[in-house]
Amino acid sequence: MNTYVGWTNDLETRLIMHNTGKGAKYTRGRKWIILYVESYLTRGKAMSREWQLKRDRKFRSRLLNNLKAYLK
Repeated sequence: MNTYVGWTNDLETRLIMHNTGKGAKYTRGRKWIILYVESYLTRGKAMSREWQLKRDRKFRSRLLNNLKAYLK
């Protein structure tokens, strides 16, 4: 199962774009669900956190494991 990390100022619209094939090539053809959300007051802080999360594979793995446990 793959994960995606990104920032946006309109989460609902961004998810719709990804799920209708209008997002980046990586997101096309997949069904995306939101597992985790954080909010920041500035674009710079959001982008900095995005950079951190993209490199934190352990955190993303824990999110997926929690989802799998919940779905059982």
